[in-house]
Amino acid sequence: MNIVFSFLAGLIFGLGLIVSGMANPAKVLGFLDLAGQWDPSLMLVMAGAIAVSAGAFAAAKLRKRTILGSSLLLPTRSPIDRRLVGGSLVFGIGWGLAGICPGPAIVLVGAGIPAGLIFTAAMFAGMGVFELLEKAKVRGAQAIG
Repeated sequence: MNIVFSFLAGLIFGLGLIVSGMANPAKVLGFLDLAGQWDPSLMLVMAGAIAVSAGAFAAAKLRKRTILGSSLLLPTRSPIDRRLVGGSLVFGIGWGLAGICPGPAIVLVGAGIPAGLIFTAAMFAGMGVFELLEKAKVRGAQAIG
């Protein structure tokens, strides 16, 4: 049953991206173009998403289990460190260059749009490089210790 609700949540999220225009890289780049024809609509979509998620998180904190009976795993606060800042910078630069982030990329892949396919391939390649670097770091630490 969880997979059905996961699919429905993803479907609703994807439809929201399409309806709001956030799956369109030009719309996102218009928001980031402060010196040109700035499009503030992304800020309104983000504000709406923050309001909805704030309410959902507040309600979730009052529960021990999900509606379907699974254990409820909420994110925990973690410190701001170099890895978080570095990852945020890479994400932001990629988003600014392409006008695409992971959610809309999946929508674009589903629509067969080449930019989404290229972005998703690059995203998976980046994840692979990260995993290789992490494994090499662990191996190096084990060799020293």
